[in-house]
This record gives sequence, C-alpha cells and structure tokens, in this order.
Amino acid sequence: MLAKALETLGCPAAKSAEMAAQLEKRANQLVAERGWTRERALVHLLGLMRGGWAAKERGL
Repeated sequence: MLAKALETLGCPAAKSAEMAAQLEKRANQLVAERGWTRERALVHLLGLMRGGWAAKERGL
C-alpha cells in the first residue's frame, strides 16, 4: 500500500517497493527517536519525498 502511495507521488514504479521499505525503517526510527506516532512520521517523510520529486521535476 505504501509503495502505491509513493508511485502516486512520483516515485518510479520499479523503485517503489524498495523505497517503501526504507520509508518504513526511517519512520520507525522517528517513532523511537522523537516519540512521534507512526502516522505522523510517515506523513512527515512522504511530505519530504513529495517535495523532493517536485523539485526534481522542475529541474532544481
């Protein structure tokens, strides 16, 4: 499900499963480090990724 969400944000389909696994790992780290909920951590990370892909599309 997370891989599909990444694809809708612009992640290449061939890398979506790998990136989803990395995102899960980092979300778990944020939960442990900052005491965030898993949902908050994932929303934060997805927002960062969306911004990165948007910048890449604009050629920045």
